[in-house]
Amino acid sequence: MAGYTHCCGPLHEGAVAQTAESLMRSRYSAYVLKREDYLLATWHSSNRPASLKLATQQPAPTWLGLDVKHHEEDGEHATVEFVARLRYGGGKAQRMHEISRFVREQGRWYYLDGRFPEG
Repeated sequence: MAGYTHCCGPLHEGAVAQTAESLMRSRYSAYVLKREDYLLATWHSSNRPASLKLATQQPAPTWLGLDVKHHEEDGEHATVEFVARLRYGGGKAQRMHEISRFVREQGRWYYLDGRFPEG
């Protein structure tokens, strides 16, 4: 967990993400750890859901890894393209390919939304 204590752990405890990519990585770790509080706090208020119900997901996903494909920042806006690998129950491993949009407000990055590219 040495990587966690240097990368995502401080962010989960209140440190400010310096880039949208580091926020995205910390959000992935929060899904792995079922830190719904952190996910909601880092989701932009304009489209934040009331709950993610992570604790009641059945079957619960097992997260297998993250690969950041592209990260681009333009002032207060950014995109991060990534592929997360996961498995539900004893099922086959799946890939979730997303291009996420982020916005920085008052020095903090927030997740806006994401789209799933074709192919």
